[in-house]
Order: sequence, then C-alpha cells, then structure tokens
Amino acid sequence: MDQMVPLNTMIMTTTILSVLVLLLSLTKTSTQYSLSQEKTVMLSFMLSMIPTVISMKYSSTSLTVNLNLLQASTLTLTTTTTTSVNSNLFLSIALFITWAIMQFSSWYMKENPNSTVFKKYLTLFLIAMLILILSNSMIQLFIGWEGVGIMSFLLINWWYARTNANSSAMQAISYNRIGDIGIILALAWLATNQATWTMQLTDPKTSSKLLALGLILAAAGKSAQFLMHLWLPSAMEGPTPVSALLHSSTMVVAGVYLLIQMYPIMQNSKPAMDLCLYLGTITSLCASMAALSQNDLKKIIALSTLSQLGLMMMAIGNYSPQMALFHISTHASTKAALFLCAGSFIHNLHNEQDIRKMGNMKSMLPITSACLTTASLTLMGVPFLSCFYSKDPIIEIALTSKTNMWLLIMALSATAMTSSYSVRMIYYTMTKSTRNKPLNPFKEVPNQIAPILRLAALSIFMGSILTSMTTQMSSEPALPKMMKLAPLIAMLLGIKIMIELQNVAMKPEPSSQLHTITNQLAFFKINHRWTPKNSMKTGTMIATQLLDLAWTEKSGPTLLTLLNKTASKFMTSQMGLMKLYLSTTATTTLLAMVTTHYAYAG
Repeated sequence: MDQMVPLNTMIMTTTILSVLVLLLSLTKTSTQYSLSQEKTVMLSFMLSMIPTVISMKYSSTSLTVNLNLLQASTLTLTTTTTTSVNSNLFLSIALFITWAIMQFSSWYMKENPNSTVFKKYLTLFLIAMLILILSNSMIQLFIGWEGVGIMSFLLINWWYARTNANSSAMQAISYNRIGDIGIILALAWLATNQATWTMQLTDPKTSSKLLALGLILAAAGKSAQFLMHLWLPSAMEGPTPVSALLHSSTMVVAGVYLLIQMYPIMQNSKPAMDLCLYLGTITSLCASMAALSQNDLKKIIALSTLSQLGLMMMAIGNYSPQMALFHISTHASTKAALFLCAGSFIHNLHNEQDIRKMGNMKSMLPITSACLTTASLTLMGVPFLSCFYSKDPIIEIALTSKTNMWLLIMALSATAMTSSYSVRMIYYTMTKSTRNKPLNPFKEVPNQIAPILRLAALSIFMGSILTSMTTQMSSEPALPKMMKLAPLIAMLLGIKIMIELQNVAMKPEPSSQLHTITNQLAFFKINHRWTPKNSMKTGTMIATQLLDLAWTEKSGPTLLTLLNKTASKFMTSQMGLMKLYLSTTATTTLLAMVTTHYAYAG
C-alpha cells in the first residue's frame, strides 16, 4: 500500500502534465525554445505512457482530484480529473494517433498558407477530447463534449469555400445538437434525483428509463448510430487528417465511451441494454451494406467506421463494456492508418476519390499500399491481427447470450460484408493498370510514410499487447467448435463472395434496384430530401404569411399606403369652390336649426 502512494502521485501528475503540455503549442509567440504542434503532441504522448504502463502493470484503481467551484443548497459544482486503466489507455491511444496525424499533416497541408492554424485546430480538438476522457463530472464531460462538437464543425468546414463542406459541417453540428438534448436530459435528471453530477457518487443501483434514454440519445448522436448516422459519411468533405482524427480515436467513439463510463447505471435497465443491442446491430448491418455499393474511397472507410461503432454498441448491449473499449483501442490505429493511406492515394491522384479510377497503386506507392492492405486485413479480423482479438469475442459473447437469432444473423452478415468491401477496396486500388494518369511522378516522403508505418505496426500488435489486460476484465466464453469458428467462417465467406463477384462487377450494367436501396442506406431521402424540403417549405410559408403578409405588410407599406390615400383624398377635396363650401355650410346650418326646432317643439 505504501508503495502505491508515490506511484499514484506519479500517475496523476504525469496525466495532468500530458494535457497541460499541449497548451504550449497554442501560444502566439515563438522563440528558439518553442515546440511545434507535432513535437508537443509527441511529448504529451510520451508523458501519458507513464501512467498507462503503471496502471496496467499494477491494476491500480481510479484516482480522482476534485476542485469545488460552486456550492448550492443541494448541488455542488465540481471540476474533477480522474485516471483509471480505461482513461489512461484511451488517453495514450488518442495522443499516439494525433501525433501521427500531425506529422502527416505537415506533408498533406504543406502548400496551405494556414497549415499552422489547421494544426492548432487539431490541438484544440484533442484537448477537448482529453477533457472528456479524464472527466469524472458530467458537467465537465459536457464541456469536453461541446468542445469536440464545435471543433469538428470548424475542421469539417475547413474548405469553407465549398458548398458541400458548408452543408456537411451544418449537418454534423445539427445531428450532434440532437445528441446534446440527450446529455442535457441526463444532466437534469442527475441534478434533480441524485443531487450530484460526479459519476463516482451516483447510486449504481439507480434504474431510470429517462436517464438511460438520454444517455443512449447522446451516444447515438455523437457515435452516429442508425437514423442519426447520416452526418458521418458527409463529414468526409473535410481534409483527410480531419477524417482520420474524427473517425479513429476521438469524436465518433465519444458516445460509446460515455456509455462505458455510465455502464454501472445503464446495466440496471434491461430495455436500455436491449435498445443498445438492437441499435448497434442494425447500424453495423446497414453501414456494411452501404459500403458495398459505395465507390468513394473515403466514404467506404467512413461507412466501415459506422459498422465498427455498431459492434461496439452491440457489445455494450450484451453487457460487455470492456470488450467495447478493447475494440475502440484496436480499431483506432487501424482506422487512422486506413484514412492516411487513402489520403496519400487521393493527394497523389490530384484529389481523385473514386476507386474505379484508381489502380496499380502497389507499383506507384508500394509502402502506402502495403500499409493499406495490412490495415484492411486487420479490420476484417484476420487471425492474430489486432481486431481479431476484439471483434471475435464480441460476436462470441453474442452467441453465448440470449440474443435474438435474427440479431446474430445480422451481426455475422455485417462481419462477412466487412470482408467483402475491404477486398473490393483492395482490388480496385491495387490491381490491374492505373485508370488515372497523374501529372507528377509519385514520391513517398518521410512525413508521409513514417506516421502510416507507425499506425500500421500498431494495428498489427495492439491486440496481442492488450489481450492479457482484457482477459482479466472479462472471462473468455466457452463455445462449441462451430460457434467458435463462426466469425472466421463469415469473414472467409465474405472474401470468397467478393472475389467471385469482381469479374461480374467490372462489366458495365445499369444500376439495379438492390444497388439503389443499399446506396441509399447512407443517405436517406426521407431524412435529407423529403423532411428538410417540406419543413423548409412549411417554415417559409408560415414566415411569409405571418411576417411578410401580416406584420410587415400591415405595419409598413399597407399602412403607409392607407394613410397616404386618406390624406390625398382629404387634400384633393379642397379645390377652392367657394359656392360649394357656402352652400354646404348653409345646408348643414339649416338642417341643424330645423332639427333643434322640432326637438324643442316636441
């Protein structure tokens, strides 16, 4: 116990330092001792590894530092910093991936005059995410939550002169606002029923459908679950480093991480857990189906992110939050490597993103192509690569649970489709001759290759490194042989089907109805055409009737016209006709006298 006291102090100190170091790169003044954003993130990552290694080795419990900001009669507003195995692991992964993305941005954005501002935006985005990760208070988590949302809007809209970038950024912020309603609902419930926003002080026996609904709504908005997933493929309008950071270890997994943190309360509500299970399974299947019919390289990878987010939500619904965190860890480096490889292809092909116009990239960019293939194989769940250690257990846990058989079939189908669209992506980008002749020769430079190699290596070894820790957290299910091999069989079946279909798919044919339906899964017309069109039409009509035709018209032009018309009639009636005036006066006087006479006579 005495030995753990200095270790606990070291864990907390280095954790806080790893966040504070990031602020050094945001200063305006630069001296010979100043650090670039890339070196600052690298230093922060190295500091974060100290508490991560210590907490993993000694399995230390969570440590919390509290600072009371405001004391009310029944509620205390507290800022907290907490460290645990979960938060330290997530912290190190986020910093490692951001370091790689920062270095890649030095090559990708070197011709952009605002590249320094771009890196500062990435740093602010990372700081907001770290606040979210290390918070033990729901109100502090909400601050990081909103910071991530604001910075994602700025980063997606980096190419602000593009109409598509503007609409995609607005779409992302709109869907995230819907999720914010859920987290505000959860904050209100905790304040009124628990009188605290500190997670460790909440009653773990609490069972509230309203609280669970708020948390699931927040997670569905931020982690792009079914019906709220449409913003995520559109977010590909931002620069590729932004896509890599948003879709790997930060923003999109924030919703899942929230549910993991609040799992002690969530597990008491069976309807909430069932909702997570159904929502995750449907999201995974629909995203995989949409990826099969997609030709945009970045959107294929984005839809694969959706599919994996569905698996994470499915793991939470099956009462396995640690497996969800494990899959977040293995998926992060894999997805970041895929995006950076895709960015290299697109950048060298002069912003061409259609995989049908690529080809023979293995000869032009051999290292990048090898890393893309490695990351794709990892994503499929090939044995002994990282995702094999996290994807297979999630499906195996579903097989041993009382999950509906249709959900199991959907999960296995999504696994098979993951292999199919990954093979399809490799086939189109690597094989045959190039279908897009570049103007300049291809060249792989260190700032382009080094971060991709680091991420590819991590995507290979991350699973085996973390397996021992995860095994302590959750017992491995005992399954019959065929059930144990079911995920592997589904993966091989998906590969086989796609290889057989490639020769057929290369023949030009009109799009089938099935192709149209699956393609629309990533872009529902009812959400993006019919609903916005009718809501805008109704709003315009109401605004026109009430504002333009009623208030503005009656109080403005119509009122002035009426006053002017009345004044004009009055003025035009005064024409200087003395006889008319005298006769009118005399007639009026006579009528008054006659009326008065008869009144008194009566």
